[in-house]
Amino acid sequence: MQIQPMPYDHPDAVKLQDEVLAEYVVRYGDGEGDATPLDAAMFAPPRGLYLLAYDPGGRPVASGAWRGQDENDEGYADGDAELKRMYVVPEARGLGLARRILALLEDDARAAGRTRMVLETGTEQPEAVALYASSGYAPSPVKFGHYRHHDSSLCFVKPLA
Repeated sequence: MQIQPMPYDHPDAVKLQDEVLAEYVVRYGDGEGDATPLDAAMFAPPRGLYLLAYDPGGRPVASGAWRGQDENDEGYADGDAELKRMYVVPEARGLGLARRILALLEDDARAAGRTRMVLETGTEQPEAVALYASSGYAPSPVKFGHYRHHDSSLCFVKPLA
């Protein structure tokens, strides 16, 4: 599998984003997937990075990104890197792609001077919770992000220093 940086608005990235949003609708039943406001500029280096993994046939099969966050009214702290759009297509799950992408994103955020990786997931994503817990992420005592007031929201943090 080849993992490479890609613009957030690249057609392959949009395809996987549509797939993950559709999966959120199935898991949470809310009809919209994820309403967090995002745009391509948020993931442009050096304040972010969007990665895509391709299978040997050139098909996009996994994604992940981080964007810089600083203290704001959504509960973020100065120096945060927020993990977004982690997704692996069903046929490629179990191959370690999410773990590889996560490590690359952490390395890049650290190199960009970010001090903490943060993420918001949900109760209906037990695979994601297991990945993050096994990768050194701890539940955050303070919730952050677009869904911070929802009961199903789970927030995790990991120091990057």
